[in-house]
Amino acid sequence: MLPHKLTSPTKHNSNIISSLDRRSPIEHPNTRNSSIDHSPINPASRNKIPRDTLLVFGEDWHGLPSSTQHLIKPLCQQYTVIWVNSIGLRQPRLNTHDIQRIIRKLRQFMLCNKQTATPKNSACAEPSALLNLKTFPAPKSRLMRKLCGKLMAKQIQHALNKLDCQRPIIWTSLPTAIDAIKYLAHKATIYYCCDDFTSLAGVDHSTVGIHEKELLDCADLIIASQHQLAQNLSLRLAPLHQKETPKVLPHGVDYVHFSQIANIAPDLPNNNKPTAGFYGSIASWIDFSLLESVITHNPNWNFVFIGHIEASVMAKFLPLSQLDNVYYLGPKEHYQLPQYSQHWQASLLPFRHCDQISNCNPLKLREYLAAGSPIISSDFPAVNEYKKIINIANTQEQFSHYLNSINMLSNSQKIVLKKEQQALVKNHSWQARSQQIKLWIDQL
Repeated sequence: MLPHKLTSPTKHNSNIISSLDRRSPIEHPNTRNSSIDHSPINPASRNKIPRDTLLVFGEDWHGLPSSTQHLIKPLCQQYTVIWVNSIGLRQPRLNTHDIQRIIRKLRQFMLCNKQTATPKNSACAEPSALLNLKTFPAPKSRLMRKLCGKLMAKQIQHALNKLDCQRPIIWTSLPTAIDAIKYLAHKATIYYCCDDFTSLAGVDHSTVGIHEKELLDCADLIIASQHQLAQNLSLRLAPLHQKETPKVLPHGVDYVHFSQIANIAPDLPNNNKPTAGFYGSIASWIDFSLLESVITHNPNWNFVFIGHIEASVMAKFLPLSQLDNVYYLGPKEHYQLPQYSQHWQASLLPFRHCDQISNCNPLKLREYLAAGSPIISSDFPAVNEYKKIINIANTQEQFSHYLNSINMLSNSQKIVLKKEQQALVKNHSWQARSQQIKLWIDQL
């Protein structure tokens, strides 16, 4: 059943942001097309107490919240944060997805001359400025890397000067940022790694691998989101850095948001059948053959999927979505997710076994736990610490067994299970993770 056309999945969070240019290098995170401020920055409005500057290379700020965004938001009250929107991990290709992204970027550049803003109030949990750099993504040749690096550094330095910020602490979750970092005066470099870029889908592995090796060699602090990933990074470190092993910082969770009772989403199926659900990117790391078998063997269950469908798996997901008990609801905003995960009867993590999943730490894992619905997951390292409460299934028979078991739970058993799940993540907030990072930064 298809509430959304799969040939053109719903896009969201395509808010237009300012680009860095001669007339308008800085944009307030809350600046949108309908609210444009042409006034110059007022130096008297700046915080009189000097604060360190944190220059962050991350994903697009107005996209779905990433772990980097979750971690940096609390630090915005302790640092002057300048956020650099995604500079890319591969060169664009001639396909629909990349063409749409290029068009969005061009729209940002065309509107940049019309937008500027004053720095935010320091009490807000948002960056002081967002930068959308003009560059060529993931350059390969030495000459192009040098040119792009200097171009990015020049734009960043212009923004630093305008905000009266010098020698920032640099945080990057993108290895390609190393090209700009080389040409920026800075106090320290932090590499925050959440993915194995040698196996991550949609990445130019060889090019990003070269960038990552250089970044590892110069980083003052390396943080990995998972133990296996930290071990892999250790193996890539130059001998000089062996004493500085990567630190492990598992993902946190917005516990209040996902545990606080939310109204049921109106588009969840309402047909007196139990519902199993998944939200997130529908991509190559999903085990589609396993899902098809589980869905066809359990016609008494609804199966709900929420998220953007990657073009590379459209041919696999389309037949699945046309089954009578499958509901594809399209992408949803982050704030809407508890309206689904709290009210379906089982949360699914149906990943296939691959290097990318072996090194990942999905945000939705702890979000599912906080929401409280029983979880069925394929076996991968990130779930090891929760195996006492998560149902591990790698075959259709195992998935079906746990679906039947969940359906047999009494209301009192569901309440007990929900409390047990939530207790495991209640003290693992993003704020707590951010303060751990602050302690590490203070030690640099």
